[in-house]
Parts: sequence; C-alpha cells; structure tokens
Amino acid sequence: MSLSREEINTRLNEVFRDVFDNANISVSDSTTAADLEEWDSFNHIALIVAIEKEFGIKFSMVEVTNMHNVGEVVDIIEESKHRNG
Repeated sequence: MSLSREEINTRLNEVFRDVFDNANISVSDSTTAADLEEWDSFNHIALIVAIEKEFGIKFSMVEVTNMHNVGEVVDIIEESKHRNG
C-alpha cells in the first residue's frame, strides 16, 4: 500500500502528539529534535518504536542513526513502503 507524503506527515503528527503528550505539536520535514523541548534521547526511542508500530515497518540501526529531521523519517517510510508493497 503506497502512502502519499501528506498521509505520512498526517500520521506522523499524530504519533508525535501521542509520544510527547502534546496536542499542539505540528511537525514538518525540517523539524529536528532541537525544535521540540520534549525530544530527548528517551523520547527518541519511544518515537522510533511508535513510528515503527504505526507504519508496520522496522528501521535499521543505520536508518535510525541517519535520521536528522522529520523529512528524512518520511523518506525512509516512503522507501520502506515501496520496498515492501
């Protein structure tokens, strides 16, 4: 099932809101951990797990290490969905 970038972003926003328990969070491709006070190393792990669960994917350690902003997360999700159909 192929998701549009917009659909991925909508679902990612919900994941961020759930993980950080903040209904006002709105992330974009350029959002980084430095932009969200709550985004620390502990919440980063929770976020990765929640994203994997939401999209039914499993990130590799290399992918997790190379995620520097939300746009890169979206790219990996898109790539994964194309790879796995």
